[in-house]
Amino acid sequence: MNRLRSSFVFGSLLLAVGLGGCSKQEAAPPPPAAPVAVATVEQKAVPLELRGIGTVEAYSTVDVKAQVDGELTGVHFTEGQDVRQGQLLFTIDRQPFEAELKRAEASLARNQAQSQNAQVQAARYTRLVGEGVVAKEQYEDVITNAEALEAAVRADKAAVENAKVKLAYTTISSPIDGRTGSLKVNRGNIVKANDEKSTLVVINQLTPIYASFALPEQDLSTVRRYMGAGKLAVEAAIPQDAGAPAAGVVSFVDNAVDRTTGTIRLKATFSNADRRLWPGQFINIVLTLAEEKDALVVPSEAVQSGQQGLFVFVVKPDQTVESRTVTVARARGNETVISQGLAAGEKVVTEGHLRLVPGGRVQIKDVQEGSPAQKP
Repeated sequence: MNRLRSSFVFGSLLLAVGLGGCSKQEAAPPPPAAPVAVATVEQKAVPLELRGIGTVEAYSTVDVKAQVDGELTGVHFTEGQDVRQGQLLFTIDRQPFEAELKRAEASLARNQAQSQNAQVQAARYTRLVGEGVVAKEQYEDVITNAEALEAAVRADKAAVENAKVKLAYTTISSPIDGRTGSLKVNRGNIVKANDEKSTLVVINQLTPIYASFALPEQDLSTVRRYMGAGKLAVEAAIPQDAGAPAAGVVSFVDNAVDRTTGTIRLKATFSNADRRLWPGQFINIVLTLAEEKDALVVPSEAVQSGQQGLFVFVVKPDQTVESRTVTVARARGNETVISQGLAAGEKVVTEGHLRLVPGGRVQIKDVQEGSPAQKP
């Protein structure tokens, strides 16, 4: 009997110990709060922008060529020099054209003298034929000769003008303000008039200057709508250039969509007073259509992608997180514009997403200087 009582007591103790262990497991402390960095959902004005890659083009380009044949006797600029409109660039041997002008002037003087004499004869024969002194046939020959000499005088005057024009073409001046390229023909060479292969130098006008870029055709209606309200601002950022983007305006929209690429070509004009933009250069284009007021903005790193789409972790006042599905309007640099799903002033997680679960507790850590996140 005593042995049975002892066994019962021992079993009761074991049961008590077991129940005590179960109570301790149920009272285990919750998991530690996950450290996160957060940012505040801001409501502010955000530009509505379109982005693309552009190429800088000269405002105007001139291939300088000779308009007369001859020997190139002078080059009056250096390669890469800025030149003004009307500035002397080249000279061609003048002697053959001066001689041609003198011949034309001499022929004109001779025919003018003969024409004057023929006019006197014509006047005299007109009187004589009226008096019946000379035959009508003789009178008509004199009149015809006078008219032929008068026509010869007009031809000589045209020849003199042509010779003067050719002589003027022996000096070649810049037709525009611009910058010269490499010299194509050196002094002493023979140049040909309007020869396709005889470009002497190419001049590019750099101030102002164009930037050509393309946008998807689906943006065409949007661009045209905003252009109706005024000029559209464009910024051109030069890769590997720490300076501020160049500012310009849209000045041209092509009259047809490129069916090969499905894009529409536009041009922007820049003053380019500092000569930072250079023909042939690739640039990053930002076309600002308008400014959207009261847009909700979060740092781009706050937006995550999941099976249900895009979402953010929102930190609630009790320091727990909620997974919130959001609709993204567009991204701009390091910021993302949210059209649905958030309210201004809410806190969103920007760092520490991997350890988060909906309803889990978080601990907001200090934000290092330069981080896009903000302390609440």
